[in-house]
Amino acid sequence: MALNLSQKQEVVAELADVAAKAHSLIAAEYAGTTVAQMTAMRKQARETGVFLKVVKNTLASRAVEGTEFAVAQDQMVGPLLYAFSLEEPGAAGRLIKEAAKGNDKLKAKVVAIGGEVFPASHVEVLASLPTRDQALAMLARVLAEPVTMFARAIKAVGDKQNGGEAAEAAEAAEPAAETA
Repeated sequence: MALNLSQKQEVVAELADVAAKAHSLIAAEYAGTTVAQMTAMRKQARETGVFLKVVKNTLASRAVEGTEFAVAQDQMVGPLLYAFSLEEPGAAGRLIKEAAKGNDKLKAKVVAIGGEVFPASHVEVLASLPTRDQALAMLARVLAEPVTMFARAIKAVGDKQNGGEAAEAAEAAEPAAETA
């Protein structure tokens, strides 16, 4: 269905707003994807904080103008599905990678993050990025390790000192028992 000018402007404005806030972009060829597969992908996208949209490339190109994803404009050719990660950089990569497992027709074409365009093979790299919760857990482990090591060292010194005093007390008790 053809869009009139005001509808096109709304689509461009919506995409521009999303692109301004997004961490990463993946454009994937989706030709041959069934309605059921697209519905499942859209549901998963909503759950994982990914903005998923099928839109004409000219409108997408206008929308990303002036954002860090403008570097991908030249590669926006063919029927593409646009996935913007809104909450964490790797979310769109995980979504496309997971959806492509059950759909050999879905192929990543453009990966853009941080103002750079990468080949489609970088979907794997993007998908392997830790989630926000995983990254925070790793940071907490790194921050807690020096404190843990210090506590172990203090305990070892205390055990060594207490072990020495206990041995001296045992030696003092042995002669007293022999004389009695």
